[in-house]
Amino acid sequence: MDSSRKPNYLFHLRVMSFLHFGLVLATSNSILDYNNMVYTNCANNKTHENPTSSLSPILSSLFQELVAQSSNSKFFQTYVGDEKNAISGLFQCRGHISNRECYNCVSMLHNMSDTLCGDKIPARVQLSGCYLRYEHEHEHGGASTSRLESVHKSCSQRRATWSGFQELKVQALAELLGCVTSSANKGFCEMKYEDMHVTAECEGTLEACECGECVSNAVEVAQDECRDSVSGQIYVDHCFLSYSYGSYGTPSNQGGGGNSGKLVAVVVGGTAILALGFVLFYSLKSCGKKRDGT
Repeated sequence: MDSSRKPNYLFHLRVMSFLHFGLVLATSNSILDYNNMVYTNCANNKTHENPTSSLSPILSSLFQELVAQSSNSKFFQTYVGDEKNAISGLFQCRGHISNRECYNCVSMLHNMSDTLCGDKIPARVQLSGCYLRYEHEHEHGGASTSRLESVHKSCSQRRATWSGFQELKVQALAELLGCVTSSANKGFCEMKYEDMHVTAECEGTLEACECGECVSNAVEVAQDECRDSVSGQIYVDHCFLSYSYGSYGTPSNQGGGGNSGKLVAVVVGGTAILALGFVLFYSLKSCGKKRDGT
């Protein structure tokens, strides 16, 4: 009887070992996903005034402070310098990742930035889960003397196959814009609108209105550049936007409808685009009023 149980015992042991290995692998893949390189933007030349003095010690001190802060914060900005140079730097991690994942991600940024950009300033290194950017400032922490205004987009090659996609995308982005500009959300919003999953996040230096303006710019890029792509990621200088259509296919309730159905979809889609335009306009107008104090 013992011998008959032994094979079953071994079988269950192998199954449990396999499941445990799969769980570890899945966890490892999840961590690695946050460390995936998205893009790097480094200045073509060193921008500090004295090219003979290396910025490596200052950058090293900056990176060490940023990495240390990433274990208990998802956003941190500081500057370090000496009598001749001052560098302002910051990191930001995605709002939904843990502190440990943030620390691992920023630690990876340190190594990548040192390898890819060296002493070149300004620079930005963007991973899936976090980013690092730094720039040269005046000696006493004044205004930046150099900036990287960048737009990076990634639009899927897969295209939507149904006529209602644009309407859904526009409505989801309008909802997202309203969500991310709410002061209660602190510049981060992740939501699902019907079959569309959308995320937006602003840099911690931005106020609510500035966040709205930044995301509005990202929305325009998503509409103009990604068009019918079923997913897209837009990175602009101070914010991030992503959208993805959940099923990557045609909804089961699409129906026939012939040309009349397509006409209705075009009319409704045009209305949705006008609605999004109104949301963008209202957001910018409201921010203008707040700046004017009216």
